Amino acid sequence: MLWGTFSWAALGTVVVEKQTMKAANYLLILNINADQLHPYMASVFPTGNGIFQQDISPCHKARIVLEWFEEHTDEYHLMSWSPNSLDLNPMKHIWDVMERQLRAQTPPCPNIWTLRDRCLDIWYNLSLVMYQILVASVPRRVAVVLKAKGGATRY
Repeated sequence: MLWGTFSWAALGTVVVEKQTMKAANYLLILNINADQLHPYMASVFPTGNGIFQQDISPCHKARIVLEWFEEHTDEYHLMSWSPNSLDLNPMKHIWDVMERQLRAQTPPCPNIWTLRDRCLDIWYNLSLVMYQILVASVPRRVAVVLKAKGGATRY
């Protein structure tokens, strides 16, 4: 599994996780990467107005994870989610782009290490314009989901 961050200004950390993403693993990633994530957030949001967006994955909503964010409210402003808001997460589009690029590569990945290397290569070569467009689309996504009253959208 991959866990990554991005903003309008820059790609952030990407972490390759070999285990299924459960709350304890996710909490470990947050703790380990806090040393990188906090400076990243501070650099791209120097006024402290950045919002840390997750989706409604069970590991993101686990009590221990939400308690971690409560303990770190000075460092991270966590976006709250409606239960029907998966359509708002622009990261899903990045994962889709990465998957399409991986599938287009030949030969297929012969092992997990090659897959990891290819994923990291794709991540670090993502287009700045692509993730700026995704960030700019968030207000539109919110409006569409509100209009659909949490129902399905084209996002």
